[in-house]
Amino acid sequence: MFKRSTGDKIFDTFLYTFLILLSLAFLYPFWKVLVMAFNEANDTSLGGALLWPRKFTLQNFKVVLQNHQIYSSYLITISRTVLGTATTVIATALFAYGLSKKKLMFRNFYLTLCFITLFFSGGLIPSVINMRDLGLANNFLVYIVPAMYGVMAMIIMKSFFNSLPASLEESAMIDGANDFVIFFKIVFPSSMPVIATIALMSAVGQWNAWIDAYIFISKESLMPVQLLLQRVIQSSNAASEIVKIVPNDEILSRRVTPYSLQLATLVVAIGPIILIYPFFQRFFVKGFLIGAVKE
Repeated sequence: MFKRSTGDKIFDTFLYTFLILLSLAFLYPFWKVLVMAFNEANDTSLGGALLWPRKFTLQNFKVVLQNHQIYSSYLITISRTVLGTATTVIATALFAYGLSKKKLMFRNFYLTLCFITLFFSGGLIPSVINMRDLGLANNFLVYIVPAMYGVMAMIIMKSFFNSLPASLEESAMIDGANDFVIFFKIVFPSSMPVIATIALMSAVGQWNAWIDAYIFISKESLMPVQLLLQRVIQSSNAASEIVKIVPNDEILSRRVTPYSLQLATLVVAIGPIILIYPFFQRFFVKGFLIGAVKE
C-alpha cells in the first residue's frame, strides 16, 4: 500500500483549506442576501455583519407575493424553461446525430457554418429586424425558437455519439430499423448522461435569461421573472410601486423598504434553480466527461 509522505499531507491540507475558503467566498453573497431578505429592514440598515436574521420577518416576502405580476412572470419563466429545454435537447440531438455520420453529404460544410457562429454573430440590430420580420417580437416563441440550437451543445452531443459502438446501429439496421427508429429507440436512450447535461445547461440558461425579453418583449403578460427582477433591482421606482402595497404602519416602522423588497424578489427569482441544481450536478459533470473523452 502506498504510504503518503508528510509533504503530501501538508499539500492536501492546504488544498482542502483553500477550496473551503473559496467555496465560502462564493456562498457568502447568496447567504447574505437570504439573511437580509428575512431580516427587518430597519435592523439591516444598522449595518454590521449579518450571519443570521437578527429580527426575523416574512413581511418582505408577503409584500413581494402580493404583487400579481410575479405570478404571471413565474408562469412565463417555468413555461419557457420546460418547453425551451425540451425543444433544445431534441433539435440539438437530431442535428448532432446527423453530423456524427461521416456519410452525411456536405457534412464538413455544415460543421464549418456551425463553427463560424462561434466567432461571429449577426449583431443586435439585424437580430431585432430578423425577429420582427419572423413575427417573433412580442411572441412567446421568441424564447423558444432562437434557443433551439447551440453550437457548444451540438459539439458535446456529437462527441458522445461518435463514441457509441457502431454495432448498436448495425444490428438494428439488420432488423429493418430506419434512422429515426435507431435514434429514438437506441441512440437517444443510450445518451442519457449527455442529454441530462444539455438539458441542465439549457434549463439554467432559460431560467436566468432576461436580455431576450428586454429586447423583444414589451408586453407585461410575457415578462419573465428575471426581467421583473432586473427592473425591481435597477429601478427604485419599480420597488417603490411594490412598497405601496405595504400598510402605512409597516412603512413608518421601516420594517419594509424598497431595498428589502429587492432582496426578497431576488430570493424568489433565483431560489428554485439554486435548490434544483445540486441534484443534477452529477449528470452535468458526467455528461461533460463522457462527451469529451474518447477512447
